[in-house]
Amino acid sequence: MSKTALKFLLPALLLTTTAFAAGKADVKVGTAIEKYEVTGASDSFKVAPETKLYAGAKISGLENGTVTVVFSKEGTPESESKVELKVPRSPYRTHAYKTFRAGDSGNWTVKVLGPDGAELSSNNFKVEVSG
Repeated sequence: MSKTALKFLLPALLLTTTAFAAGKADVKVGTAIEKYEVTGASDSFKVAPETKLYAGAKISGLENGTVTVVFSKEGTPESESKVELKVPRSPYRTHAYKTFRAGDSGNWTVKVLGPDGAELSSNNFKVEVSG
């Protein structure tokens, strides 16, 4: 293999290894968690004040690490809430929740971030808090 080929191959291999090391996730938002699965999954929710919505994530490619689940409301960075969760093995299912109160209506995003802060998965949803 020529030196020129190695110049291009080595960075590509390093990028692939880094991406794999970070893991991956699949995140869904719903009204409950039952048997490690999200139930009532949707991209739009009408809820009463003080209702919890759950982000359920299946994490793979990451062992003995942590992920951070971040709920954020579009256009209001001060509304952001974070929770760090341990991931002891792969694959692993975990969840976090956010309690929605009066004034929390709007477009929301939940993100799952790897140990290095890279986004592993995200899901957009709309919440209408009534009452």
